Amino acid sequence: MTSPSSRILTLLSLLQARPESSATFLAERLGVSPRTVRRDVERLRELGYTVTTLRGPTGGYRLSAGAELPPLLFDDDQAVAVALALAVAPASGTAIGEAAARALATVRQVMPSRLRHRMDSIEVLSTPSAVVVDPEVLVAVIEATTAREVLRFDYAPVWGEAEVGPPLSVEPHAVVTSNGRWYLLAWAPAAADWRTYRVDRMRPRAATRRSFSRRRVPGDDPVAFVAARFRGSTDASWPCVGTALLDLPARDVAPYVDADALVEQGDDGRTRLTTGSWSWRALAARFAGFDADLTLEGPPALVEAGQELARRLLASRDPGPGPRP
Repeated sequence: MTSPSSRILTLLSLLQARPESSATFLAERLGVSPRTVRRDVERLRELGYTVTTLRGPTGGYRLSAGAELPPLLFDDDQAVAVALALAVAPASGTAIGEAAARALATVRQVMPSRLRHRMDSIEVLSTPSAVVVDPEVLVAVIEATTAREVLRFDYAPVWGEAEVGPPLSVEPHAVVTSNGRWYLLAWAPAAADWRTYRVDRMRPRAATRRSFSRRRVPGDDPVAFVAARFRGSTDASWPCVGTALLDLPARDVAPYVDADALVEQGDDGRTRLTTGSWSWRALAARFAGFDADLTLEGPPALVEAGQELARRLLASRDPGPGPRP
């Protein structure tokens, strides 16, 4: 026995296929009573479809013009989700902006009037990603990952600016997106270790048709594992964490730090900031990047890195013409 949702979808399809359908015909095709057909028709009307009741010996129904495209049944939340997903597609890091716009227009046509108005009220301006992935490349990488098939590809640090090395063969485990960029997390047999590759720098070769057994990703969370690799750590935390006192109010600091940073407003108007980076010198530079006087509170490795950074900056001054010491 079909579910009510499935039956309503079939009913909508039958009404689209025939200009006019009798209640008896619909009941026979759906395997239900005419009374159930009437209830399902009322449900379609509640969803916003215009279904006219036909008078006559057997009675019947007609779906009004404008709903003749393939059936789509969305509730309000689903319609909003589809509209938002397609609207922000240009910022996804894939070259599908035009296709997404056409898809949104197509989906809109098969929506009831009420949902079309809801979708039309959604207007999103998104900034295209600076790095764009070829959709065919992305699909090829995802297909190999899903099929657990060894992936062979060419890879370069920056396409067009570096020579492509010999092709690589890896066991793809997950495709992860972060900040508008796409990454492949894979086990590299040649290195006997996990590796992360930017998909925009990959060019897959012919399918290998060689399967592999999945390995356990450390931590069982590919997203967290890739994020940790970005931070030069073995988990989601920064390897170097320190604290500095900035001569700025917290409102001028908070917008420019990571979500996991600790921002504390002092009674004297200054801010104590605790955050991290992949090295002590990088962390000292991060604190120095704020346009304000500061005090590096610790740990000692951070203070030493700050002193070394200051020494290098002083040494970089141009002493002007004349003999150098």
